[in-house]
Amino acid sequence: MTTRGTILLMSCYELGHQPLGIAWPKAFLARAGLEADTLDLAVEPWDDAKIRRATLVAIAVPMHTALRLGVHAARRVRRQNPHCRIVFLGLYAVLNAAYLLDGIADEVFGGEFEEALVAYARRTTYDARPAKLQFPVPSRETLPSLSRYAKLRRNGAEIPAGYVAASRGCLHHCLHCPIPPVYHGRFFIVPQHVVLEDIRRLVAAGAGHITFGDPDFLNGPGHALRLVRALHAEFPRVTYDFTAKITHLLRHRALLGEFAATGCAFIVSAVESLSDVVLRNLEKGHTRADVFEAFALARAAGLVLRPSLLPFTPWETLDSYLELLDFADSPDLLDQIDPVQLTIRLLIPPGSALLGRPAIQPFLAALEPAAFGYRWTHPDPRMDALHAEVTGLVTAATQDGEDPAATIARLHRLAARRAGRAYTAGVRLPPPERPIPARLTEPWFC
Repeated sequence: MTTRGTILLMSCYELGHQPLGIAWPKAFLARAGLEADTLDLAVEPWDDAKIRRATLVAIAVPMHTALRLGVHAARRVRRQNPHCRIVFLGLYAVLNAAYLLDGIADEVFGGEFEEALVAYARRTTYDARPAKLQFPVPSRETLPSLSRYAKLRRNGAEIPAGYVAASRGCLHHCLHCPIPPVYHGRFFIVPQHVVLEDIRRLVAAGAGHITFGDPDFLNGPGHALRLVRALHAEFPRVTYDFTAKITHLLRHRALLGEFAATGCAFIVSAVESLSDVVLRNLEKGHTRADVFEAFALARAAGLVLRPSLLPFTPWETLDSYLELLDFADSPDLLDQIDPVQLTIRLLIPPGSALLGRPAIQPFLAALEPAAFGYRWTHPDPRMDALHAEVTGLVTAATQDGEDPAATIARLHRLAARRAGRAYTAGVRLPPPERPIPARLTEPWFC
């Protein structure tokens, strides 16, 4: 084995979860005889000693927030240890390669990158294109305990949650998603025995809930069903959640009852909008009517469906945003939508599939490399102003610990006022003892 600490795997943020983005590379490196240390800046303080002894620092950036934090960390590493190599790992590393390779990083890797990272660490040749890997079980030994990460909040209790992946990539090509420009519709299965062994280790470490972090768990419905059956058979008290497209929930409606029976606490689905215009321009593959059908099917099966949203795009209008707030503020969906979901604005990174579509061109401005995306302006200035207002409102409400249902009602009132409409429902203050559907303590889904 190499001297401990010469390779340092760093995570800055992974949606509140114990980071797979460095646990899997660590396992690949260990299988190759290369020892790596870890540092998760989301929950651990900066460690000068680890930085000083590193000859290679690999920073995981699976999402925009992680990239922003990762660039700051890389610059700090470079100041403190100017002779070490710095690489970035993940989808957003590939999309922003031109910016990162201009003085911030020495190399970037994305997709199925682990074998390429191993070769890079050995200073041998490599092919960074996505290819089928032989997966080891993620190595979590040097990561902070699960108690430091997101938990499942259910019936007044907070249950440690593990984070695994049963697949990578995605079969679909939703235009705003960062996955298609990297995977190009490719989809890789992680063998069941690897996923189950990872779950066993997480349960032994205290997990009572498992989040399947796949971009879409139902890309491989047979694989997904076999996994949850095996999980439930071995750990009948452990619950789980996963993410799936609205179209998959409709196509595989016959499976929903079994998901409920095997301990599915909730399902996340990228609804994005209730506007058919928006959905067509994002090429989501579902319609407004499909969304309501999926919610009805989930409810009938005894499942909670939690939508992720993208309410600020060039095609959303004040009217359609108000309809989305009607949806979020309805009794049927009370406590199933986190207020932050009603603030999300379209991000258009370099390489985005949206860039090739005529529909975005009238609104598009210059690439801002340091912001990791293209600027765009809404055709209705009220929508850009509203975005700033709702973001400020939700940020303050979250800091104050306001009941999310009351926050959504205040958003509803604010948007109605901006549209020149009366909002007569008032700000609800639901009873704190009400039954609240299971949710993770980290409100970001994707």
